Amino acid sequence: MDATPDFIQDALRENSNSPSYPVTTGAPDLRAALKDYCVRYLGAQGDFDVLPTVGSKELVAQLPFLLQAKTILIPEIAYPTYRVGGILAGAEVVEVGIDAQHWPTSGVDMAWINSPSNPTGRVHSQVELDSVLEWSKKSGAIIASDECYLPFPDKNQGLSILASSSGNNANIIAVHSLSKRSNMAGYRGAFVVGDPALISRLLEIRKHMGMMAPLPIQKSVTVALSDQRHVEEQAERYRARRRILKQSLEDAGFTIEFSDAGLYLWCTRNEEDWTTVGWFADRGIIVTPGHFYGEKGKKFVRIALTATDAHISEAAQRIAS
Repeated sequence: MDATPDFIQDALRENSNSPSYPVTTGAPDLRAALKDYCVRYLGAQGDFDVLPTVGSKELVAQLPFLLQAKTILIPEIAYPTYRVGGILAGAEVVEVGIDAQHWPTSGVDMAWINSPSNPTGRVHSQVELDSVLEWSKKSGAIIASDECYLPFPDKNQGLSILASSSGNNANIIAVHSLSKRSNMAGYRGAFVVGDPALISRLLEIRKHMGMMAPLPIQKSVTVALSDQRHVEEQAERYRARRRILKQSLEDAGFTIEFSDAGLYLWCTRNEEDWTTVGWFADRGIIVTPGHFYGEKGKKFVRIALTATDAHISEAAQRIAS
């Protein structure tokens, strides 16, 4: 991972004396920063609320339980924690394709979407997001939009579900993380934004579960959200790393699918994923087998762009050799 920017580390140190309990709903300056960010960078409109969380992965795993969902929809190729969250909640988990027109409209409590996708880097189009919103209106189900990789466009720029809702945010929540945006994975700083009624439900439960973000982390997130330059610099690093690896992979006979944004390359040689994993392991490179993300990924591997520039260049040379 790349280093946490110095000004964020400074904020953590400056606020390390924190003897009091933090406010679950977020300190006033953090709440103001979150709302400004959601309007300025996510295109949020209408009535919405925000809630800082202890990490985004933790929230994803807990959300079906916190919202008492009994049936959830997840993408066919998806971040495994969506399924794990359903299992922990005792919910039925149903895999669906991208097109929401084919999703069931009865007996469903919530659906996950993820754009840009982990692992594929696929970006939802405006038409696809509109279809998801229409499905939510028909079904009455909650849309949980995982947008943690939105700050890192490449060929495509992802859109927040909040920018597509025309200010009607009922049954809509979006999950965001500072882990990748600001290289703060160790801080566990994240937030959820959307329907005030849903945020209120989450807030009330989290109060009693003792899941408030520590105040030094809240202060660090506030400072991180005030600066966009370090995010744009990080986004360019990922684009440059993608270009380097993409070329060497295609020269070695791999096909790259999607990988339009975010932190990953999704590639195949049309063979079982473990065979491909072995090919990379022989060259001292660790990749993730695609079946970890669903049965339809079994002939793919995911390659992360989070290694340093030097390690990415070295990996490209090993692939080429």
